[in-house]
Amino acid sequence: MMEQREIIKVRKDSNGNITDVMLSDGSECTMDQAISMAKEGLIDGVHVTKPREGKEHLRTNRNATDGDNLDSLALF
Repeated sequence: MMEQREIIKVRKDSNGNITDVMLSDGSECTMDQAISMAKEGLIDGVHVTKPREGKEHLRTNRNATDGDNLDSLALF
């Protein structure tokens, strides 16, 4: 079984949407790849959500701090 990784940095497009993430092992992946990995339990601290109308996306698991929300992470 592979070790779980965490998302530590994000890359955003010109509209501020997250397009890619960097994981704690230094690897980079697209949001679609990260969503697939999260579904398999390979990324810690996030879960996949899908609004009624729209595309699946990642959300950080609820906790008492905002600093680890994906939109608040450092850019790469």
